[in-house]
Amino acid sequence: MNLVNLESVSHAYGPKPLLSDVSLGVEAGERIGVVGRNGGGKTTLMSVIAGDVQPDSGRVTHNRGLRVGFLSQHDALDPVATVREIVLGELAEHEWAGDQRVREILTNLIGDLDLDGKAADLSGGERRRTALARLLIGDHDLIMLDEPTNHLDIEAIAWLAGHLSARKSALLVVTHDRWFLDAVSTRTWEVVDGRVERYEGGYAAYVLAKAERARIAQAAEDRRQNLMRKEIAWLRRGPPARTSKPKFRIDAAQALIANEPPARETVELMRFAAARLGKTVYDLEDVTLHAGGPGNGPLVLDHLTWQFGPGDRIGLIGVNGSGKSSVLRLLADTVTPDSGRVIRGRTVRLAHLSQELAELDPSRRVLESVEEVRKYLQVGKREWTASQLLERLGFRGEAQWKVIGDLSGGERRRLQLLRLLMDDPNVLLLDEPTNDLDIETLNELEDLLDAWPGTLILVSHDRYFLERVTDRCVALLGDGKLSMLPGGVDEYLERRAAGTAQTARLGATVRAGSTSARPGTATARGAGVSADAASGRPAGRTSGGPGEATSTQGHDSAAQGLQAQAAKPGLSTKEERELRKELNRLERQLDKLTSQENRLHAAMAEAASDYAKLGTLDAQLREITAQKDEIESEWLELADRLGD
Repeated sequence: MNLVNLESVSHAYGPKPLLSDVSLGVEAGERIGVVGRNGGGKTTLMSVIAGDVQPDSGRVTHNRGLRVGFLSQHDALDPVATVREIVLGELAEHEWAGDQRVREILTNLIGDLDLDGKAADLSGGERRRTALARLLIGDHDLIMLDEPTNHLDIEAIAWLAGHLSARKSALLVVTHDRWFLDAVSTRTWEVVDGRVERYEGGYAAYVLAKAERARIAQAAEDRRQNLMRKEIAWLRRGPPARTSKPKFRIDAAQALIANEPPARETVELMRFAAARLGKTVYDLEDVTLHAGGPGNGPLVLDHLTWQFGPGDRIGLIGVNGSGKSSVLRLLADTVTPDSGRVIRGRTVRLAHLSQELAELDPSRRVLESVEEVRKYLQVGKREWTASQLLERLGFRGEAQWKVIGDLSGGERRRLQLLRLLMDDPNVLLLDEPTNDLDIETLNELEDLLDAWPGTLILVSHDRYFLERVTDRCVALLGDGKLSMLPGGVDEYLERRAAGTAQTARLGATVRAGSTSARPGTATARGAGVSADAASGRPAGRTSGGPGEATSTQGHDSAAQGLQAQAAKPGLSTKEERELRKELNRLERQLDKLTSQENRLHAAMAEAASDYAKLGTLDAQLREITAQKDEIESEWLELADRLGD
């Protein structure tokens, strides 16, 4: 069943046609990914399909009663409304709290937000996640998402892909995240030159099909060129005064010449020669770092010793707010550690791409902005001017004289990259470099970084890009360490999922024990256990934390809750004594394994550039982690029986 039909739709902004005589439809249950260059018409197509924009010509038909959920790139939230009012509307608390689907959406998208906080106090990323949560909670026949992965971390993107795949709604999504496209779409539309070209399959299938189309087109072009040469040769044969050439032969030759396909504005990034790097790039010695400055904000690094060597290509992974950008700023020397030393090699020529675009003077022109870095650049045997390089990056003709304040986000990002690369660095710190770049530009950037011989440290939520240009990944898991991930992003997601599942399981165990003691009462240890589990410690081994002094109901003290929980029938004094002895034995084992784990982390930090040794150490670490998990499960079971 067709949900939406477009018939001969055309639309333009100014003199530029974005859609030209487009006819297509969206079927119930279809899952379509939309790709194309920035400014090529993707958002216009989405707005026309959603009914937000009336086309200049043609007809758009919606199925009667169609429920459309559309997340645009610029969602306006009522600044005085609370997050709760925006996302949940009139839903009573017992309605959404009892709905597992709603709880999952809230947890995975806005679990860190105060539901009673005002929209006016939210950051851009928080507003985006709030708008996405509101849309997903609703019931829709057609879900339309324009860049939904913006401001989401890798873990949230993986959850969103699974959530959308499980829904029965039709899906239309615009995104530059190619992993996400492959995960959620079964068809691909490419918006190019006012047309919408359709392909079966997700992003990988689209690339293969497009390559095959290009091969066929090239073969046709080769045949056309051969025919053209023959026709031109025939036209030139014979005396100049000869005028009796058959008109159809002249028309055929002119048609062939006129039929030459227009040059496509491909975005190219030059391969810049990297300056020579010495043996030392970065040495971190016993570094402690807080995100908000010494002693302020979340702990990012805790007495960390680590080494980044020449040629390292490292992807830095972690949830939003884990401190990834803080680590890059530490390496860029824009923040100082609480304690410890950061030693930078003498030969390092650093380029740091931050997420901010404010560093570009909005009053300057594009060409002036590049020339203030360098007017000429020697690449191989050829000297390039700033203007020539800009042209190769897609800034053609008058575009070089645009004022930076008038540039789009993607254009600013390209300009920012060019300014960095013009300075010929040998160490790149890239913080979300894929923001606002279209897939064509991403392909060019990947091609550049593939052959780039310097040291690269990358933060990106774009999983495809991350896995393409880095050799190994490390994670910030909230323990103040950099954890090696030999299995890459998949291993990170598994470790995060295991930690989250353990936290949920422990919380459920405590809540169950509490409920059996007194229905409707959640004891203070529920919060304490969850916090301990999240930090990797067995619950209850420490006490007295602020989270343990609060009852979620506000009626019983922590002591009353613990007494109620301890009231477990069926345990004699002797049995309780034996269980406590076993509990102490398990705690000693855990302490021993924790010490071994810490020693392995230190050894891995010292062997950061020795990949063979890292593999051996990581295998040992996995074995110890598995033992700890098993012993912690036993400890929790005993603690539950004892009511501890």
